[in-house]
Amino acid sequence: MERILKRGRLIAGVDQNSYLMGFRNSFTGEIEGFDVDVARQIAKAVFGDEKKVQFKVVTSAERIPMLQRGEVDLVVRTMTITCDRLRDVDFSQVYYQAGQRVLVRRNSGITGVESLADKKVCVASGSTSLNNVVNRVKTTVSVPNWTDCLVMLQQGQADAISTDDTILAGLAAQDPYTEVVGARFTEEPYGVGVPKGQEDLVRFVNGVLERMRGDGTWGAIYGRWLNTLGPAPAPPVARYRD
Repeated sequence: MERILKRGRLIAGVDQNSYLMGFRNSFTGEIEGFDVDVARQIAKAVFGDEKKVQFKVVTSAERIPMLQRGEVDLVVRTMTITCDRLRDVDFSQVYYQAGQRVLVRRNSGITGVESLADKKVCVASGSTSLNNVVNRVKTTVSVPNWTDCLVMLQQGQADAISTDDTILAGLAAQDPYTEVVGARFTEEPYGVGVPKGQEDLVRFVNGVLERMRGDGTWGAIYGRWLNTLGPAPAPPVARYRD
């Protein structure tokens, strides 16, 4: 925390290819989205100014290595908390509860994950989505970004995309000839990734998330970006180890 204060800005790893969660606005050139607003709230809590944050674009596969190398202070990028990842990095409390579903072309006949046994499915490398479908489908195609998957789906190089419903909602919003199908078949609790051993930063971020739940900021950010998923749910209930 002292190092961040002396630097005068927060360095946050985010996405620029997941519409609604972390994407670059083609009109303004600014990076926007639900995750980006969460990072801005953390910067505001540190400096009193949400603009005092430097965004570094990271792919799914780069999230943990960049935290381990100290290239970012934290990562806010649809990052599911898992036991394997907790060996390499630390996490805040859960700030969003997502779940994995399936995106297909309209009228494809695919109704959910149970229809993918003989299909080619696109996923992003370094994501938990890959492990969740690898034994359920005929073939998986791994690419750096989810927008690459959308292009493959549009070109007929993949039959479906499977990942978190938040990401799929953004892809579907960009292509009206696609649809999200089936029920959630996993639970994906998102946390803010922090380098190992920086407990002061973890506790500070938890405090920011606690405040966001209590004062309505979380609900306002949800309404701004994710209202297509339905009315704002209650924010995830905080669970701490101590």
